[in-house]
Amino acid sequence: MKDLKIFNGVRFNDKRGFLKEVFIEKEIKQKLKFSIVSKSKRNVLRGLHLQKKNAQSKFVSVIKGKVLDVVVDLRKNSKTFGKNFKIILSDKNCKSIFIPAGFAHGILGLDKENIVLYSCNNYRNAKSERTIKWNDSTLNINWGIKKPVLSKKDKYGKSLKEYLLKN
Repeated sequence: MKDLKIFNGVRFNDKRGFLKEVFIEKEIKQKLKFSIVSKSKRNVLRGLHLQKKNAQSKFVSVIKGKVLDVVVDLRKNSKTFGKNFKIILSDKNCKSIFIPAGFAHGILGLDKENIVLYSCNNYRNAKSERTIKWNDSTLNINWGIKKPVLSKKDKYGKSLKEYLLKN
C-alpha cells in the first residue's frame, strides 16, 4: 500500500542478550514526538484504532513477543481505500512498520507476553479516537482467531459503514 513502509531492523546478539536498532528518523521523514508501550497476552486483540482529528502516523515495533499487525487504509482518495494489510512483527524478525495518518491499526498478541512500542507524530487526543470493529464483514480481515480477548472499547467498535457515515 502506498506510503506504508516495512523496516528490517538490525539486531546484534551475543551471550549477554541483544541490542536492537528500532528506527532512524531520517528513513521515515517525520518527527515522532509521542511514544507509548503496550503489553498484551496471547489472543489479546487491540483495534482497529485511529484518530479522526490530529490523525497520527505511527511507527510500530515489537520489543518482546510476536504480534499480527493489521492496518486498514481509510484515506478516502486512496486507490487502496478499505483494503487491509497484515504482517507479523516480532522481537526475533526485527521487522517494524511505519503507518501513515489515515490508516486504522490493530494488533493481535501471538506469544504469551507481547510488548509493543508505538512512536507517533501527534499526541493522543481521546475525544478524537475512533474504533472500527475488528471483525467487520466489509473488511473481511482474517485474524486467525474467532474469540479474541477484547476491551469494552474494542468490543463495541463501529462498523466501517457507521464510521464513514459519522466522519
